[in-house]
Order: sequence, then C-alpha cells, then structure tokens
Amino acid sequence: MSASKWESDEEIQFFREYLRIPSVHPNPNYEPCLEFVKRQAKQLELPIRVYYPVNEQNPVVVLTWQGLQPELPSVLLNSHMDVVPVFPENWTHPPFGAEIDEEGRIFARGTQDMKCVGMQYLAAIRALKKSGATFKRTIHISFVADEEMGGKLGMRPFVHTDDFRALNVGFGLDEGLASPTAEYPVFYAERSVWRVYFHISGTSGHGSLLLPNTAGEKLNYIVGKMMAYRKVQVQRLENNPELCIGDVTTINLTKVEGGVQSNVVPPLLMVCFDCRLALDVDHLEFEATLQKWCAEAGGGIELTYEQKQPRVLPTPIDQSNRFWVAFKSATDNLGLSIKPQIFTGGTDSRYLRQVGIPALGFSPMNNTPVLLHDHDEFLRADTYLRGVQIYQKIISNVANVECDCV
Repeated sequence: MSASKWESDEEIQFFREYLRIPSVHPNPNYEPCLEFVKRQAKQLELPIRVYYPVNEQNPVVVLTWQGLQPELPSVLLNSHMDVVPVFPENWTHPPFGAEIDEEGRIFARGTQDMKCVGMQYLAAIRALKKSGATFKRTIHISFVADEEMGGKLGMRPFVHTDDFRALNVGFGLDEGLASPTAEYPVFYAERSVWRVYFHISGTSGHGSLLLPNTAGEKLNYIVGKMMAYRKVQVQRLENNPELCIGDVTTINLTKVEGGVQSNVVPPLLMVCFDCRLALDVDHLEFEATLQKWCAEAGGGIELTYEQKQPRVLPTPIDQSNRFWVAFKSATDNLGLSIKPQIFTGGTDSRYLRQVGIPALGFSPMNNTPVLLHDHDEFLRADTYLRGVQIYQKIISNVANVECDCV
C-alpha cells in the first residue's frame, strides 16, 4: 500500500496528529496534548476529567466509558504523553513530522514509546462504540505526564490520591515493547531500580607518596566487587538461553566523580551504579552485601540512593487472575504467539502493582525493530492498525470479566 493510501485512513491521521505534538523532555508542554485528547473525547462522546497530582504543568487526563455494572472494579488503559529527547541531525525524517514513506512506515518520536498505544486504545474504543458494544466494567483511558522521568510528577503520586481511588481500578494495561520477531512480549513484572552512590573518603596527600587507605584503593575494591557480581549475571544469561535480561540483575557503572588536581591524592571519590534487582534478589541481603564490601574496602564509605525501589509482587499469570485468563483468551483467539516476560526497564505499571492492582505491559508491535529512544523511531501503518484490532478483542474480554464475588 502506498503512502497516499494511508493518507485517507482516519485512525492513521489521528495518530499522526498526536505524534506531531512535541511533548518532549527536558521541558515538555502538555497543553497541546491536553487539547488534542479533549477533542478526541468529544468526538467519542466520552466524559473527560483532568487531574493534577503535583502541579498544573503535569496533568493526568482520564476518559471514561461507563460499564453496565459500574460498581465492579474498572479497567484502566494507561499511556504516557511525554517522549524522550531527539537529536534531529541523526534522523533521516523530522522527529515530529510523522512522515510516512512508500513502505507505510511512520517516522516520529513516540511511534513506539508510546503514543501509538494511547491512540490504539482510542481507535479500538471508537470501533467498539460504533459496533454498539457494551461491557460490564467501566473503562478508563488515561494519558499521564512524566513517565520518561520516572513518573514522579505523574502516575507515582496519582495512585495514592482519592481521585485515583475513586476510579476503582481492578486491572491495568500499559506499555510493552516492540518485537523484531512474530512473537508478542507481555510483561507481568518489573525489576527494582536502585541507583547506588558510593561516597568514598580516604587519606589525601601528595601524589608522590604511597599513602595508606586512599579513596582510590577503596574505589578499586568496590568497582571490582560490583563488576564481579555483574559478570555472574552475564554468565547466567549465557548459560541459560531461556532467560531474558529481565530475569537477571543488571549492574552498570554510570558515574565517577572526584579529584582535586593531577598531583593530589583526593580525599573523596564518588562512583555510581545503576542496579536493576531481579525478582529473586532479597533486598535486605543485597544491601547488607554492599555494606560488607564497604567495610572490607577499609571503611569511610557512605552509601546513598537516588532511587531505591521496593520489591513489587508480579501480576499473576495463571488461573487465579481472571484478567490474565481473559487477556490470554483474547490473544489465543486471535492466534497470537505471546511470551510472558519481566520488563527490562521501568514503566508506570509498577505503580499500579505497588498498590495491589494487577497490570500487564503490552504493545502490539511484532515484526518491528525495537527503536524506542533511538533515532528514526518508526512504526508501520499496517502494524498500527492490526494493533487496533488486537486491542478491540483484548478490551472486550477484560471489560467483561465476571465479578469475583461469591
């Protein structure tokens, strides 16, 4: 199908319009997104509410399709409006142009992460409403701010508000990842992000001496221990092809700071590690190990954390979770090959799970290179529209899950 053919598709045009809004960090302006979603709500004849969990610059927008049994816990279809920075000189298409080539590839920041999913929800709802469908459960479609910065101005505080509790959410869908194969990954858990800073103090003095207990020696010890731990995780992946990156703990040295001048042994050095703790890691034991290494290095090391997320229970993917059963029934019915996984990074779904709400991460983009946060991010128009059909079936199933009551 040529690019001109896609030009006449209403849903493709809505998607491209949303992509052209540069809600980009470090200073995203959500006002145009808000106006766009309000227009969508009006066209869909759905009520819309805007919440401000932290400040007026960071809205949470919620459209609501009331169910036949509104007392039942609702279904939340969540997506984020913000996108990561772009370097236009590295793109072959304007990053916010939403240009479509002869192969039907739509190029723009957010095509995969994750303006696609937000608009696929709305396209699916549009099709379901046109068909006259009704559902037992109320469906909320949320568009949130600040996910790319960890959700501290968006979903993270929002889940603890009375406004959120009033939505009565019983199950959530959020973003997944593209898949270069025919398989669709489905994410039911996330690792815990710890950003660990070692503030290492030691003997300072002239660079011509061999002073004892220097910060450099201690740093060398700590780095050695952390890299040895990292190597064990690399070997686990290499030795077991069944494991994905989300199944192991990742450790990466991300920052080193310190020094006075080139001939002075410094009194203080800092090294930072990005750690993503696997679900099988005992957090107390891991922290105790870090403290032990600090003592073995010679002491005088203070640990601080930029992030230190708690262990969050995974969403059950068995018969005990009726929403999982409904989701899986939909994908089976559509003949999709799905692979349950633990997410590699972090999404807003972890905040739903933290407050006890089962959530799945799913982006229907198979046979698609993973280009989130990359240059020339794109999504094929036919893949996008196939995703709309997939969501129609999934939404229909999860919104008709029977009441758990006895």
